[in-house]
Amino acid sequence: MSKPNWIQTVMSVAACKGTRGFLRITGRGGTALPGKMARIFAKDILEVTSSGMEIIVVTGTNGKTTTSRMLEHALTAAGRECLANKSGANLLSGVTAEITCNATWTGKPKTHYAVIECDEGALKQVVPLIHPKVIVVTNLFRDQLDRYGEVMHTVEQIRMGIQKVPEAVLCLNADDSLVSSLAFDVPNKVVWYGLDTPVGEQKDAAISDAKYCIRCGTPYQYHYHTYAHLGDFYCPSCGYHREKTQVAVTKIEKIAADGSTVRMRLAAGTAESGKPSDAETGTGNDANERQVRIGLPAVYNIYNAAAAVCAYTAFGLPAQEILSSLADVHSSFGRMETFEVGNNRVQMILVKNPAGCNQALAYVASLEEDFNLVFCLNDRTADGHDISWIWDADYEQVMQDLHVRHIYVSGDRAADMQLRLKYADCAEEKITMMDDNEKLLEEMRNSSLPSFILPNYTSMLALRKVLSDATGGTDFWKG
Repeated sequence: MSKPNWIQTVMSVAACKGTRGFLRITGRGGTALPGKMARIFAKDILEVTSSGMEIIVVTGTNGKTTTSRMLEHALTAAGRECLANKSGANLLSGVTAEITCNATWTGKPKTHYAVIECDEGALKQVVPLIHPKVIVVTNLFRDQLDRYGEVMHTVEQIRMGIQKVPEAVLCLNADDSLVSSLAFDVPNKVVWYGLDTPVGEQKDAAISDAKYCIRCGTPYQYHYHTYAHLGDFYCPSCGYHREKTQVAVTKIEKIAADGSTVRMRLAAGTAESGKPSDAETGTGNDANERQVRIGLPAVYNIYNAAAAVCAYTAFGLPAQEILSSLADVHSSFGRMETFEVGNNRVQMILVKNPAGCNQALAYVASLEEDFNLVFCLNDRTADGHDISWIWDADYEQVMQDLHVRHIYVSGDRAADMQLRLKYADCAEEKITMMDDNEKLLEEMRNSSLPSFILPNYTSMLALRKVLSDATGGTDFWKG
């Protein structure tokens, strides 16, 4: 398909900017509709407005938004102007809106660098147009069954995208057998990252989206787990195994509510000069290890940090820039985002599938203070209409925690959540149903305890708006 001519380009950019401007004036985000309007005049306007940019694309089931934020923060902290789709609008229309609104009226990009979060299913549409230099894949879990189907369908969707950009460097999670399989039979250069150390007791290891070898069907065995199906896997039959990492967390020294401290190993020379040469294996030694402070808590943010460091160096930039910036990285909206409500701390942790929910639950279960829990559940299109995943999540791990003083449930499917908690042996008198976010805000404000909110996507947006308005925060689309 030929590129749009200059008249189509100008009309497309004008439609995009004009639509966003109107929507922002009326208090709406304008994250996707401007892109749809732009594509009416020039279907492939995204290829024009991204031409010449150096772009990192982040995809995968969990961690896309936070990993993207880590990368953007490092680039801007180093003095590099960077575009990012902070709102989380990660389908073709959302990416088109973000990049095209950033262009001049004639379609020239205003910034040289971009970090783009991309939906797994949309990757095959987006990457052939923006030609990313690096693609990061965080992890792959069962998610939104009514939209994606089983997880192998998601694997194939991402593989189709990768096949369209053979020049892109792939940064793959070596601990995820599904992600690792994306390296099969592709010409792309691959750089591997992961955790070279086990984590915790692995109670949820049995809840796995990848129990069997993707090549031969034999059950995987593990030298160690990190969580779910992630870890040092190997197939005793065909030999498929975890790859050697170029960026790895070798030791977790501390995980606390205000962040984590780890030891991270880098390939030789990476920290000073950017990405390692092809000859460097990443086996390294103590000289290539350093202590890294990550300003966000929980194991999954350690993975996100490793992914971000891997991508940053694969992009050709010095690792020391991102290693330094990780200490003061801030959470993305709804992802470990903290609000001060009255004299209380309220932290919001987005959950949308069993694996992510289990990690969020493990985080709150590790806290050594009394607190209230809030579970919010909707079943709207952006969430996935199938909420059966809540029966696979391990809510039992917090129901008997003496630190959990009270539990609130809200959202369109609050009754389903209440039933799930009852089956997890939560005392009925400990649960309060809330049908109004303003009332829920008052409960949190009047409590003497901090609150931790575990919402899915649309319930998060609705409650976040109430919290943001009450505490002087910004709209989600402002990042």
